[in-house]
Amino acid sequence: MKTKAYAAHSHTSPMTPYELDRRNLLANDVAIEILYCGVCHSDLHTVRNDWGETEYPIVPGHEIIGRVTGHGPDVTKYQTGDLVAVGCLVDSCMECDQCQKGEEQLCRHEVTETYASPDRLTGAITQGGYSKHIVVREEFVLRVPEGLDIAKAGPLLCAGITTWSPLRTWGVTTGSRVGVVGLGGLGHMAVKLAAALGAHVTVISRSDSKRDDAMALGADALLVSTDADAMDAAADSFDLIIDTVPVKHDIMPYVPLLDIDATLVLVGQLGPLETVDTMPIVAGRRRISGSPMGGIRETQALLDFCAANNVHPDVEMIRMDQINEAFERLEKADVRYRFVIDMATL
Repeated sequence: MKTKAYAAHSHTSPMTPYELDRRNLLANDVAIEILYCGVCHSDLHTVRNDWGETEYPIVPGHEIIGRVTGHGPDVTKYQTGDLVAVGCLVDSCMECDQCQKGEEQLCRHEVTETYASPDRLTGAITQGGYSKHIVVREEFVLRVPEGLDIAKAGPLLCAGITTWSPLRTWGVTTGSRVGVVGLGGLGHMAVKLAAALGAHVTVISRSDSKRDDAMALGADALLVSTDADAMDAAADSFDLIIDTVPVKHDIMPYVPLLDIDATLVLVGQLGPLETVDTMPIVAGRRRISGSPMGGIRETQALLDFCAANNVHPDVEMIRMDQINEAFERLEKADVRYRFVIDMATL
C-alpha cells in the first residue's frame, strides 16, 4: 500500500515529502490511519544520525495515535473504526522470558522498533509515524481509552512510558520522594505522573527560572543544583531521582541526594557521561540504573491511568510542513513541552 510521508534523505537534508510502501496485511496485522504523531528527541537524533546507525531515507515518529482502517483475519482485539495507539515497538520475538512476562522492550532477541529498525520478517528498515498510514502486528497495537484527548496523547507513547516505567519499577506511591532532573519532554511527564501517583515531587534545575513552570506541572518544590547550601541541605532526601537530561552531563551532584538504598535512574542520555565517583554510591548503598521504554502491557496501563486521572502532556500542535522548524526549535529546547503533528495536514 502506497502512503504519503515525510522523510530525511541524509543527515544534513531537511525533511521532505515522500511516498512509501506499507506491507500488505498479514493475518495478525492491523492497518491504521495516523491522526496525530508526537515529535520525540529520538526522531531528531535519528534524522541527524547522531548515533551513527541511520539508513536513509528514514521516516521517524513513534508516538502514534490513529484509527483502525482494516485488519487481518486473525485479529480479535480491534475492529475498523477503533481508536488505537502505537509506540516505540512494533515487534519482538514474543517467545523469550522477557517477552513472555510483558517486557518486550527487553527482548533477548532484539525488538523491532517503529522506525530505523530491521523488520523481523522482511529485513527492510521500518518507517515510522510521520506518515498517513501504518501497518502493525496486533500484539503491538494499544487501545486508546475513553477520556484520553487524542490530540495530546501521542507523547505518552514515548515520553510518558519512558518515565512511567521507572516510577512503577521502583514502586513510587503516595508519599514517595521523587526528584526529576530536567524539565523538557521527558521531565514534564515525570513530574505529572509522579504527582498523580501521590509522590512528593521536586524538580532539580540549574536555576530558579523554571520554578513557576514546575509548580504548574504539579511539582511540590524546586531544588537549584548550583546552590551548594541547598544541595547540602537536601542530602539523603530522595527515594528515586529520574534524570531526563538527553546529553552528556555530570550526574555526581545528584547522587548524595539519594537516601540509603535509593536509585538514580537515567532515561535521557544514551552514551557517555562525565566521570562517575563511586565513593558516595558505595558509602550510601545507592544505585545508579537505567531504564528504556516499558512493554506493551505497561504502556496500556499508562494510557488507562492517564485517562482515569486526566493526565495529558503539554503539547504544541504543528503542521507536517513545519517539522524542520520544529526540529530547529527542539535542538534549542524551545518547546513546552512536546510537539505533536496533526497528520491531517499531510
